[in-house]
Amino acid sequence: MACVEFSFHVPDLEELAGVLQKGLKDNFADVQVSVVDCPDLTKEPFAFPAKGICGRTRIAEVGGVPYLLPLVKQEKVYDLNKIAKEIKLPGAFILGAGAGPFQTVGFNTEFMPVIQTESEHKPPVNGSYIAHINPVDGGCLLEKYSEKYHDFGCALLANLFASDGQPGKPPEFSSCPLNTDEEVNKWLHFYEMNAPLVCLPVFVSRDPGFDLRLEHTHCFSHHGEGGHYHYDTTPDAVQYAGYFLPAELLYRIDQPKETHSTGRD
Repeated sequence: MACVEFSFHVPDLEELAGVLQKGLKDNFADVQVSVVDCPDLTKEPFAFPAKGICGRTRIAEVGGVPYLLPLVKQEKVYDLNKIAKEIKLPGAFILGAGAGPFQTVGFNTEFMPVIQTESEHKPPVNGSYIAHINPVDGGCLLEKYSEKYHDFGCALLANLFASDGQPGKPPEFSSCPLNTDEEVNKWLHFYEMNAPLVCLPVFVSRDPGFDLRLEHTHCFSHHGEGGHYHYDTTPDAVQYAGYFLPAELLYRIDQPKETHSTGRD
């Protein structure tokens, strides 16, 4: 797989907080952005296998939407333990959003990776979730991946945030080509979900020429709901609390040679 490294400009956290405070005020009634200690992510509501998101931060964009649309390229499968080595961070704690490992599950799913990858001295820990259509009632079914499966794979596309982890049956793949956002939305299934949701967003402010997906967010919960986040449905009442850290490096892995802008929202 081709892998390209790119260094980000990393602003001072206080400066970044000020920029976010100003920008978010244009979209939310109440906003408070500050630099704080990372909460212990091993505790509820997160229950992650690592304490934090700090240390040698980086973003990895793997594959891309062109491997899904207009028709799926089923040979595009990835191992997150190998991805950690590709980004020069074996043992990395990885969060994010991607397409589920259909090669293991047998069908298409939304994937919420929460993985402590393997290192020289420690085995990997998989705390990931998958969401798909419940074949019984057509609703959204969320599953803890490690309770049924034991690999560390994903497929087609993934937007991943990686660090040292320190403190501080949905629709099958379409058999018809999907060439427009309207066709994609007819193929997708949308659900209104209940709060609280734990979201795993990865975003970049600017594409420096690598055909990046600028924002990708998947979510899970402890009440059986999860999947791809599109937008809120109660804008007058919704509340968000988020913990973010800027990435030092970008790794673009297996970038599609032919691309398009369909299906990226």
